[in-house]
Amino acid sequence: MTDDAQGKGFRDAHTDIETARHVPDTPQTRAPAYRLAFTDDAFMCRDELRPVRLQLELLKPQMVMDEYGIESTVVMFGGARIPEPSKVDNARSETLRGLSHYYDEARKFARIMTERSLKNGRHDFVITTGGGPGVMEAGSRGAADAGGVSIGLNIVLPHEQAPNEYVTPDLCFNFHYFAIRKMHFLMRAAAVCVFPGGFGTLDEMFESLTLIQTGRMRQVPFLLFGRAFWEKIINWEALADAGTISPDDLKLFRFVETAEEAVEVIDGWTEHGKRGDIPGR
Repeated sequence: MTDDAQGKGFRDAHTDIETARHVPDTPQTRAPAYRLAFTDDAFMCRDELRPVRLQLELLKPQMVMDEYGIESTVVMFGGARIPEPSKVDNARSETLRGLSHYYDEARKFARIMTERSLKNGRHDFVITTGGGPGVMEAGSRGAADAGGVSIGLNIVLPHEQAPNEYVTPDLCFNFHYFAIRKMHFLMRAAAVCVFPGGFGTLDEMFESLTLIQTGRMRQVPFLLFGRAFWEKIINWEALADAGTISPDDLKLFRFVETAEEAVEVIDGWTEHGKRGDIPGR
């Protein structure tokens, strides 16, 4: 196949963007219709272009992670309001103060998994969080403690939220669509860990469990940190007793309390009688 047939013989988009900046200033060139479509923010944000924007949000992180060599991830969901133990005075409630030790457990767990990933010599089991504060910060920080990388999947919210300082800059993404963001959380997931959190954490947890329950996603180690917290807010047994879920669905996840226990459960996890491919075992 010739270069021309592959498209290599055509002017590239960057060249035309630069050329378009220097066209003569006339009523015609000032008109919105004259702007290159892919550089026209107003055009790209039209309702009719929503399918294009959805595709772009799916493609950009996918392409960047592929180019970086990300093979699999460990997803860490959890509350943005869980404080670092040394900063509990700023916590909104006594309950949040009591949950602050999960910041340390999240940080430790991320460090251990990243150390094992680095020994493996590949970008396997890369820590992935929502990129924000709280548990998300702890996960990114633990990966940085080990000298590894972490992925941050941030999202634009009504209140300003910058990514935490520990996310690897080259793997820090920003989203408009929650649905596409959740796809990227799970597309490479080799394990899912859920720490105490609020609506967002519950949404992420239940969508992930639903995908596994319905066979739309393969079964992976699925850990809930903090049995007391989760059993207080969700009556799991009542769901099984009512028949709205199967008793076997309660086997899709495990409760853990510490980073070490989580690693042990992951190492011993079986799916249909087979151990998962856990690096560093």
